[in-house]
Amino acid sequence: MPRAAVTITGEAHVRWYQSSEKVRRGFCGTCGSTLFWDPVFQDWTAIAMGAFDTPTQTKLKQHIFVADKGDYYDITDGLPQNAQ
Repeated sequence: MPRAAVTITGEAHVRWYQSSEKVRRGFCGTCGSTLFWDPVFQDWTAIAMGAFDTPTQTKLKQHIFVADKGDYYDITDGLPQNAQ
């Protein structure tokens, strides 16, 4: 999502961890659930879709890091697959 389009309700409960020079990660300060992956030098934020309780009407665009997926996963939806 474009960073400007992201609104966080309950932002006081979000904790950020700078995992590298390029990326910070947001997680729930109460339960530790992963919420965001935020590349510092980009203008977008990746949102963990599993963080939502209600239907999102969101559709996948592509799969990433498929070179590292477990051999028990079959990706058969026809969407683009990026090795990294």
